[in-house]
Amino acid sequence: MLFKIGFCQFKPALLEKEKNIAKMCSLVDEIQADLIVFPELCTSGYVFCEKSEVQEFADDFESSKTTRLFTELSQKNNTAYVIGFPEKHDRKLYNSSMLINPDGTKHLYRKIHLFNEEKQWFAPGDLGFNVHQTKYGVLVGQMICFDWIFPEAARTLMLKGAQIIAHPANLVLPWCQKAMITRSLENRVYTITCNRTGTEVNQDKEFYFTGMSQVVSPLGEVLCDADKIEERVVVFEIDIESADDKQITKYNNILEDRIPEFYKY
Repeated sequence: MLFKIGFCQFKPALLEKEKNIAKMCSLVDEIQADLIVFPELCTSGYVFCEKSEVQEFADDFESSKTTRLFTELSQKNNTAYVIGFPEKHDRKLYNSSMLINPDGTKHLYRKIHLFNEEKQWFAPGDLGFNVHQTKYGVLVGQMICFDWIFPEAARTLMLKGAQIIAHPANLVLPWCQKAMITRSLENRVYTITCNRTGTEVNQDKEFYFTGMSQVVSPLGEVLCDADKIEERVVVFEIDIESADDKQITKYNNILEDRIPEFYKY
């Protein structure tokens, strides 16, 4: 089955949620796709100096304007979206992503592996790595940014049946894009890494984000990508069934050849 997946790489404005949401909706409106991934924390920006900044722009997943608007847009465009956002729940803040489907279903992931100063603002995710259905029953797993450096994250999603891993990111280190080629190859899944662009400054803090969003095939092929600075939506048509083929050679299968009793420490 052919399935259109892609990413929306752009530069969010720091602490300007309404502006960011309007820009996101404008960028993807009328884009024909089945699944589009946005960057990490793309509704708020990333470089915080105080926890109060996060608190002010954090959303309740179930009832926020962000959820409502993208539910409406998903139904209008018949497209599923994965959106990174700061979440508030039970007096805690999380670095989260939502999967919004055209049929109105929605699913939440909270980032488990927090990077750098994120540990000052957010609680570690408590929902685990899970896989959910999107259009046509395609199975999507979510992880966020620094989860990439832990192979167990992508492997857990594959073992739970993920055909696509949606990976919102705010990347500042130089290694992730190449590492995600390995994550796709070692798990035989599609990965969509959507990074943001630009430099963000808040008081004495300055972060440069590396862009280079990409879609990678189960064979480790970069199917489409963006450069370091451009703001664009990229969509690529894939054969989703190829993510179900775990055969490497006539005699090797990445699921059947696993020997979990030796993976202990």
